[in-house]
Amino acid sequence: MPLVLLRLWRRGRQEPGYRAHVAERLGFYPRLPEPQAPLLWVHAVSVGETRAAEPLIDALLQAYPGHRVLLTCMTATGRATGAQVFARHAGRVLQSFLPYDTGWMCARFLRHFRPAVCILMETEVWPNLIEQCRRHKVPVMLANARLSARSLRRGQRFGALLRPAAEAIDVVGAQSEADAQRLRAFGARQVTVTGSLKFDVQPPVEIVERGLAWKRAIGPRKVLLCASTREGEEPLILDALAKLGQTDWLTFIVPRHPQRFDEVAQMIAARGLRLRRRSELEQGFQVDGVDVVLGDSMGEMFAYYAVCDVAFIGGSLLPLGGQNLIEAFALGKPVLIGPHTFNFQVITEDAVRDGAATRVDDAVTLLRQWSALIVDENAMAGMAQAATAFARQHQGATGRTLELLLPLVQGGRA
Repeated sequence: MPLVLLRLWRRGRQEPGYRAHVAERLGFYPRLPEPQAPLLWVHAVSVGETRAAEPLIDALLQAYPGHRVLLTCMTATGRATGAQVFARHAGRVLQSFLPYDTGWMCARFLRHFRPAVCILMETEVWPNLIEQCRRHKVPVMLANARLSARSLRRGQRFGALLRPAAEAIDVVGAQSEADAQRLRAFGARQVTVTGSLKFDVQPPVEIVERGLAWKRAIGPRKVLLCASTREGEEPLILDALAKLGQTDWLTFIVPRHPQRFDEVAQMIAARGLRLRRRSELEQGFQVDGVDVVLGDSMGEMFAYYAVCDVAFIGGSLLPLGGQNLIEAFALGKPVLIGPHTFNFQVITEDAVRDGAATRVDDAVTLLRQWSALIVDENAMAGMAQAATAFARQHQGATGRTLELLLPLVQGGRA
């Protein structure tokens, strides 16, 4: 624990949110007002899981008007995203950090909040937490669950620790049949394929309109978005751009992690590319003569998708497993994706098969494919139509998840 707290404090140098609410991570919380409405607890570790939980939390608040939702995260950016996304539910959505996975901390958390049910998002299997839920008679659901073959192999190395935790989960809603099979091999029981909640996320109208306003300000120039790029990928993309020299199009780069914004800005400038940062464009989106716009803002991902013509999804040029493609499809954007997508393998393969996405081998091929789409507007339009159809085809996971949850909520403390 001393090393964990030291790492937390050091991380807070770049992200001050990690130095806030530290007591919550140790199982200490301010007193809740009485009487307290029953709590439906959703744990979403970071930004992606928090956004994926949005349609489910909206549906829970509608289905259970006498309840409130407790949203826990582990990352500062996840908590900030939750505050932004659920501001419209002020008073009905509480937020807290989840304590570290030790028995006594998790027990204090459960005694304090007394949740009616625990809903873990995606791949959160914490042995002590799940054991304490069992002891405190809190039913557990793993929702929007996914498990890559790589994660299954890793998890099986710690089977003595993780398998009992997986077996203790009451119900699992898996994103795909392949995920379901791997989760069963991992030890999970009562696994049902519900699909991905991310297909049910509704893009915020005001954020989308912001991106469309940027598009109008940019004018006829085509826009390539490099979304959720990870460490090591930006140099590959920027080197390929620098070799081309001045281009007719505008490139947006939005790093996955905000603590890297300044680092990526330095990379862009070092290659002689003309840079503007999103944070510098508050009073108007004037980007004439600019090569690269750095998306150094939070909560505007749908605006970045709205402004672009084609989106490249990061985390896939290097063996990092890829990132979420679904937000791009929700706005009907063609997607380019690298070779490494083991975290989103099934969705990526299905999207490529249906013509909504195209794989590229490296950064040079990425720009070649993008250049080809610029001159073939029919191909770009066809991919956009396929993207929209793909998103609509996979909606409905929220309703299926609520059906699985119903017996747990009825059987809990509520």
